Amino acid sequence: MAKEFTDENFAAEVLEASKTKPVLVDFFAAWCGPCKIQGPIVEELAGEIGDKAVVGKLDTEANQQTAAQFGIMSIPTVMVFKDGKPVETMVGLQPKDGLNSVLAKHM
Repeated sequence: MAKEFTDENFAAEVLEASKTKPVLVDFFAAWCGPCKIQGPIVEELAGEIGDKAVVGKLDTEANQQTAAQFGIMSIPTVMVFKDGKPVETMVGLQPKDGLNSVLAKHM
């Protein structure tokens, strides 16, 4: 199951955690059509990846501070964090294979 990231837990759950393993974050909003398709893909990936990486989601409407901090202008946006910094950014709907291969590069 994908983790739920918020403004309050982002530093600990994403930035600090990415110092030991990559973290994939799906920036989404409940009203976004493509996000509704991306969500189950991210959930499926989270179930398959195990403890090799952290996979989670951040609702940009409820957590505007973090979304603004990372310049999220379009959703869905998926970012991979490593060593406390974003290392990959993908804007728009992404297939599971694409997410998996980008994440694998940083494991």
